[in-house]
Amino acid sequence: MKTFTRKASVLWVGTRAHGKGAINTPGTVLKMALHASDGEVKRQGTNPSELIAAAHAGSYSLSLANELGEAGYSPRQIGTTAAVTMENLAMGWTMTQVHLDVLATVPRVTQYDFVDAALRAKANCPVSRALNVNISMSARLNRRGAVPPVSPPRGWGALAAAIAGRKGAGGDGSKK
Repeated sequence: MKTFTRKASVLWVGTRAHGKGAINTPGTVLKMALHASDGEVKRQGTNPSELIAAAHAGSYSLSLANELGEAGYSPRQIGTTAAVTMENLAMGWTMTQVHLDVLATVPRVTQYDFVDAALRAKANCPVSRALNVNISMSARLNRRGAVPPVSPPRGWGALAAAIAGRKGAGGDGSKK
């Protein structure tokens, strides 16, 4: 696969507190006002942390679609919201946390395969790999159109019981 480069430009006029700017990309979709609202009252427009959240949500959704496709599934819909937490630390405004909230509709996928793909997508997402921040995730499977999980293979009864938190998981009558 060939390498590629995408560009975006920002023109900022004024100070951080009293300035304004514009974001422009070669595609006409992202042409919007930019305001320095991290930690301040939100004005019309967007800010860098919102743009990172948008990039992360989009990149993660594509990564999950790819992981599911490689596992033999065709996702019908993947909705991802990325919430970027900014904190004013001693060194200045710092991104300290990103939380991904994912809801996917994937016909015929088992819960196990979905969770596995969601975790692989989080690890392989280019934006996740680029950020030096704690990334948490809540991934839910919309069960419309999906089949129930399959039973574990023969001999895995103790493991299945342990996962479910049932007694007897360790063979000694105790919960493990």
